[in-house]
Amino acid sequence: MSAPLRLMAVHAHPDDESSKGAATMARYVAEGAEVLVVTCTGGERGSILNPKMDRPDILENMGEVRRQEMEKARQILGVQQRFLGFVDSGLPEDENEPLPEGCFALQSLEAASAPLVAAVREFRPHVILTYDDNGGYPHPDHIMTNRVSVEAFEAAGDPDRYPGTGEPWQPLKLYYHMGFTRERFEALHNTMTERGMGSPYADWIARWEDRPQKWEVTTRVPCAEYFEIRDLALLAHATQVDPDGFWFVCPRELQEEIWPTEDYHLARSLVDTTLPEDDLFAGIAAGVTPACS
Repeated sequence: MSAPLRLMAVHAHPDDESSKGAATMARYVAEGAEVLVVTCTGGERGSILNPKMDRPDILENMGEVRRQEMEKARQILGVQQRFLGFVDSGLPEDENEPLPEGCFALQSLEAASAPLVAAVREFRPHVILTYDDNGGYPHPDHIMTNRVSVEAFEAAGDPDRYPGTGEPWQPLKLYYHMGFTRERFEALHNTMTERGMGSPYADWIARWEDRPQKWEVTTRVPCAEYFEIRDLALLAHATQVDPDGFWFVCPRELQEEIWPTEDYHLARSLVDTTLPEDDLFAGIAAGVTPACS
């Protein structure tokens, strides 16, 4: 019997896994793949973004609350999950403001990457999902998450690198999330406007005028039937997601109709594949055993 396909999604904080690629993960779980979410930090310095949860007792125990929320989301998505154990760097209001001592974004690349290399060698993913080199948006933890993900992809298969972190394993494909593209938001905005619903996306689209898209979308994964699971996983992160807020302004039924995919950029591939793709595992056969470098 062939082994199942394995997908690893590397994220900065609890809740990121539910706002980026959640329906894709739920689809692959339903199809029999093994999916592991690796969360680099505990989200300890996150703000309470849901006014209904703005309570002093939560602020005092933010790290534990966010772990509990992550466990609820994990169960909803049907994925495995582990924390790497680094401390949230927070999001400075001023770019010149120093980051907190000891936080994730201030770790050396080797120190920050070693536990992820160990996780790759243990879980043995065929595909890794992460953010682009700007972190999707320039949060210091998201940028560091990209750096450690690229490092782990390139190093985990090399027996001479990161000794003591397990037997080498070479992932075959590395993808960047591309869910927040101008094309997608324009499509949703135009449809909502045409149907007289009002749209929350005009300001977002206007801000894209001076932000050319660096990475092209190479891969669109159909997963509309899992958008409900995505939304439930988002709601599990109750301190971070307002059920009356931005994430839910556009009706799910309209999203399923207008944009039924989650989108990615293929950043690295060690297998032959034809672009555009509709499957993160395109070019990878179940049970494949990649050679170590």
